[in-house]
Amino acid sequence: MSQMQNIQWFPGHMKKTERQITACLPLIDAVAEIVDARIPQSSRNPSLDKLLGGKPRLLLMNKCDIADKVATDKWISYYRANGVIAVPVDCKTGKGTDGFVKAVKLLLADKLRSYDEKGLVGKPLRVMVVGIPNVGKSSFINCMSRLSKAKVADKPGVTRGNQWFKIDARLELLDTPGVLWPKFDDMSVGEKLAFTGAVKDGVTDTELLAVRLLEYMSREYPERLEERYSGVLTADCDDAYELLCAIGKRRGMILRGGEVDTERASVMLLDEYRGGKLGKITLEMPEI
Repeated sequence: MSQMQNIQWFPGHMKKTERQITACLPLIDAVAEIVDARIPQSSRNPSLDKLLGGKPRLLLMNKCDIADKVATDKWISYYRANGVIAVPVDCKTGKGTDGFVKAVKLLLADKLRSYDEKGLVGKPLRVMVVGIPNVGKSSFINCMSRLSKAKVADKPGVTRGNQWFKIDARLELLDTPGVLWPKFDDMSVGEKLAFTGAVKDGVTDTELLAVRLLEYMSREYPERLEERYSGVLTADCDDAYELLCAIGKRRGMILRGGEVDTERASVMLLDEYRGGKLGKITLEMPEI
């Protein structure tokens, strides 16, 4: 088995985001934390627990369409058992988001009742949307507002400022930039974040990352590899690096002299995983 990378990435603007989140806390009633359904725990920023204090929180498991449904169901049960409301969603298509407004108003029913009793009828609830880079915050807000005002891109670090979005007469969402935490104490967390694209590719060894992903898939989802790269598992490969070479060869990624362009094959493999082309794959399971 190949050696795990020690991946760290904490750009200066993320520290600024932490300060913005803290400054906005008095303005909000609850928090919608968006995580990647393929790595539900690794994509949760542990710093948020301290930053957000006791604000009521909903957990939205985005990208459920490219996560293993059996695994997602286990995670939802796990979070429920630990007192956390978790909802699977696909922010690109809107799947699962239709119940969000109802869930928020149920979560904050006492707050709404208090507003009405004080004569503040119509005062909106304000919910802050938080999460790591590239997890789908802007896509979620676009889906909820039905407007494409929140900039969306398939790379980390696009949203840099705070923006408010009116969802209905009694609900507003506050968008925030994605924020990681200063140090990944568990190397496997950094690796999983790199697999999904939450960490900038420039700070990783792309070939080693691809090899590590192939090791996991060969062990847990060999059928997905066979479906995508027909015949590759019968190519007499002794390890994941040889498997990467076999995949690159099948895709015609050959350098002058006949060698496989493993760097190009690695980029292709990671892009196809991140785009869901390798099938529904989850990279971690809850400890029950």
